[in-house]
Amino acid sequence: MSAHCMLTGTQPGFGNRISHSHRRTSRRFAPNIQSKRYWLPSEGRYVRLRLSTKAIKTVDTIGIEAAVARIRARGVKV
Repeated sequence: MSAHCMLTGTQPGFGNRISHSHRRTSRRFAPNIQSKRYWLPSEGRYVRLRLSTKAIKTVDTIGIEAAVARIRARGVKV
């Protein structure tokens, strides 16, 4: 599965590795994606979300209900 966050939409960034001789080769900066399970009281079930660590902090701040509403507004199935 691709490394992207369901809440923030964070995706890998791309850049270059630069060696000691200054030779450049392609590299990828992957976001820190974690799979986390939350209890969704309105639906009476657990939901498993693939979130970046920044998004996990966002869920802690705004709550799981608001976070799921934002995820669904982006068109992602939960």
